[in-house]
Amino acid sequence: MQESNFIHITASIAQVIEAEEKLLSSLPVEVITQRRNAQNRTIKQILGHLIDSASNNHQRMVRLQYSKDLLFFPDYTQDNNLWIALQDYQNEDWANLIQLWKCYNLHIIQIINSVDKNRLDSYWCDFTGVKVTLQEMIEGYLGHLHLHIKEIHELID
Repeated sequence: MQESNFIHITASIAQVIEAEEKLLSSLPVEVITQRRNAQNRTIKQILGHLIDSASNNHQRMVRLQYSKDLLFFPDYTQDNNLWIALQDYQNEDWANLIQLWKCYNLHIIQIINSVDKNRLDSYWCDFTGVKVTLQEMIEGYLGHLHLHIKEIHELID
């Protein structure tokens, strides 16, 4: 995918926000707190994970524009469940959680739209040592968002 396709990525993120905010806001408390996916996460916890993803990617996207590589930047991948538990998303106010998810993703759109194209080859290393470039991170963000939105829809249906 070329950098010119970032517009497609940001437009798609915006479409997800627009469609899902309404749906998420309409869900009954029993649905968001009791149904669980294969990872034993509720809809509230899945949305919390998406907030964690946005916040971690936000840091990486910004830092990689002024630092060539982030060999020691923390990777929370192996600690996803710990992050969810420590922040107690299960007991978070649902309306606030939706708005935080929405606003963080609107900010991700802003970052992607403003990204320094000369820094797309900057990278960080994940916890396994794999190098992930800024471009790969941007290109992968939408897929991760869709993956977890699909999980939410499976729990709704």
